[in-house]
Amino acid sequence: MVGRHVALFYVLAPALVAAAAGPRATAPVRSAAPLAAPAAPRLVVLGTVQDGGLPHVACTCVRCERARREPGFRRHVASLALHLPASDKVYLLDATPDLGEQLDEVARLRGRSAAGRVDRAPVDGVFLTHAHVGHYLGLAFFGFETVHARRLPVWASPRMADFLRGNGPWSQLVKLENVELRALRAGEPVALEGGVSVTPLQVPHRDEYSDTLGFFVRGPRRTVLYVPDTDSWRAWARPLPELLAGVDEALLDGTFYSLDELPGRDVASIGHPLIADTMELLAPLVKSRGLRVAFTHLNHSNPALEPESAARQAIAARGFRVLAEGEEIGL
Repeated sequence: MVGRHVALFYVLAPALVAAAAGPRATAPVRSAAPLAAPAAPRLVVLGTVQDGGLPHVACTCVRCERARREPGFRRHVASLALHLPASDKVYLLDATPDLGEQLDEVARLRGRSAAGRVDRAPVDGVFLTHAHVGHYLGLAFFGFETVHARRLPVWASPRMADFLRGNGPWSQLVKLENVELRALRAGEPVALEGGVSVTPLQVPHRDEYSDTLGFFVRGPRRTVLYVPDTDSWRAWARPLPELLAGVDEALLDGTFYSLDELPGRDVASIGHPLIADTMELLAPLVKSRGLRVAFTHLNHSNPALEPESAARQAIAARGFRVLAEGEEIGL
């Protein structure tokens, strides 16, 4: 399914794009055949939900049960693939617990297979945002017991790198040289091939084991900001609208739609901006200069996961959208 509607994606009106994100358009991407390689760098959406997935682990809520009954409503944990066709290189933004199926999708993006064996280099690098389970657990699959990669570049903040280096099983990845840790510093770009760069942005979040990063991904034509996990926008030292100067598209934390989603838990204490608050904050930029904003990292409790919901309709009515798995964003 990835790439099937790429040409239309950039020419249709935003409302039509949002309307296309129904059950089939947002279904997890598990196409069988390799895909034709595009010419330009692109981001490809590998997952859009919070760390527990959809269906969420050990949950029997209405949405999770529907996802179990109907595979078209399943979602992978939030992640992006950065594909540079000129060099046929792929970099992951976060390594999730769904890494296995997401690497299957990467292989189809590249139109290649490992010819009947394990591909020891399924990607060319990983950029990590932070040390919450949905964002780095998949790193373990590059280790000795599974892929057994060789010096896979892994970019992380100095604190995150120290955490990986000093704690098992991650320390084994370093010791056996399955991964090669590379320090990221906020505001300093990492230059990749084809005029593409990735620049880390420090963001406030629950930093129990590491600090938290977002990423500016800059290409020859467009710039995308990716912030899947953050505390309230009020906690930011610099206002988000200021940071969006020069950004064409923002893929932002949409974990919760409202405060009443988790009975028995205080959503405000978990530390995410509500979708309604984000829309209020960014509506002037969406309206005045056509900034595109999509929500990702949705919790299984979020009604915006349902294409037919009032929440999804309200998001589309304001010119925003929910990110779709398999969606491509040209750079």
